[in-house]
Amino acid sequence: MPRYEYRCRSCGTTFELNRPMAESAAPAACPEGHDDTVKLLSTVAVGGSAAAPVPSGGGGGGGCCGGGCCG
Repeated sequence: MPRYEYRCRSCGTTFELNRPMAESAAPAACPEGHDDTVKLLSTVAVGGSAAAPVPSGGGGGGGCCGGGCCG
């Protein structure tokens, strides 16, 4: 179930709720009991590293200096 982050406009508390996507825009009361809250735009952090795929068949492959157009 997705986790959404909200901020209370009354007290400034930031809190998270797990709720179905269909309820993501539904009002959410802060833990202090205030109803004036706003859903925050969250960013997703992706860890790890990625490498460009190596073409099969070996040798050169595209790009100016990798494809032999320099010279």
